[in-house]
Amino acid sequence: MVDELRVARLLRAARDDVATLRTEADAADARRSEPLWMAGVKYLFITAIEACVDIAQHICASEGWGPPATNADAFRVLARHDVVSSELADALGRAVGFRNVLVHDYVDVDDEIVLRRMDDLGDLDQFTAAVAAWMTRPSGGQ
Repeated sequence: MVDELRVARLLRAARDDVATLRTEADAADARRSEPLWMAGVKYLFITAIEACVDIAQHICASEGWGPPATNADAFRVLARHDVVSSELADALGRAVGFRNVLVHDYVDVDDEIVLRRMDDLGDLDQFTAAVAAWMTRPSGGQ
C-alpha cells in the first residue's frame, strides 16, 4: 500500500524545490555571481529530481509493479500503469540523467546547461501534478 504521507511529503519537497528554482531563474546578475548561487541551484535540481525518483520507486514497490531496472525505468513503469504519460516518463528519464551528471560528474558540468534547464521545469511540475491526481483516483494509492 502506498504511504500517502510519504508521497505527500515528497511531492511538497519537489514542488518547493521547483518553486525556488523558478524564482532563482529570474535572479539578477549580481546574485548569480555569488559563489554559492550556482551550487545552490544545482543542489535544488538534485533534490527535486531525487524526490520524484523516490516517489516513483515507492509507488512501484508499493503497488507491486517493480522492481524497476533503473531510476529512469521507474518512470516508464509508472507510464505502463497510467500514472504518467510515456512522453513524461521519457522526459523524467532524461532528468535522472541530468541529476546523475550533477552528482557524479560535478566538476565537468556546463553551468550554461544548468541555466537553460531552469527555464524548462515543466516535466517536474507535470510529474507532481500527475502523481497527485493518481493519488486521488479510487484505485490510485490504495
